[in-house]
Amino acid sequence: MPTGSLDFTTAASEAQLASLAERLRERNFEVLVVDSASDARSAVLERIPAGSEVHSGKSKTLEDAGVFKSLMESGKYTFLRNQLFQMDRQTQMREIRKLGAAPDFMVGSVQAVTEAGQLVAASASGSQLGPYASGAGQLILVIGSQKIVRDLETALGRIREYVQPYEDARLREHFGIGTQLARILILERDFRPGRTTIILVREPIGV
Repeated sequence: MPTGSLDFTTAASEAQLASLAERLRERNFEVLVVDSASDARSAVLERIPAGSEVHSGKSKTLEDAGVFKSLMESGKYTFLRNQLFQMDRQTQMREIRKLGAAPDFMVGSVQAVTEAGQLVAASASGSQLGPYASGAGQLILVIGSQKIVRDLETALGRIREYVQPYEDARLREHFGIGTQLARILILERDFRPGRTTIILVREPIGV
């Protein structure tokens, strides 16, 4: 069903957030609801001990919250992206692939979350999806309330009709090359209580 008439940018209501938080907890996810991007940043950093090994996918949500900048520049963490940027793609791809596959902490976001508590993440390369699914020791996901959708069909519509065109245009503007939708991961629940923390942000954040 086409979803072009739906609004994918408006913050959810307090009732929607409370209901979603309950559904997520039923699925073995830890949940924290915060007011703002700044609060989300503080909540993420409070959950990562100094000196920890941390990885993240490229995420506008993390950028908007200032999480990516803090991880990259603070010097408090072993942020794997700093290390990966210095490695040679021609001679060290095996090491790059293995290093990014199983970090102690993985920080990121998703493109949609259903009212029932299913998390839907999309990617071109899929490099962050392995750690999301099982590779990371601890997973922290920051999700703006505008990403809450009715069901999986609407979640896929949000990705295909709203997120993907936005990301493609943004990359073409900044780098002269677009992106593609190659992989989609659905997290139905967590296999181990306490592994995944969901930080729901009342204000819209990210795409």
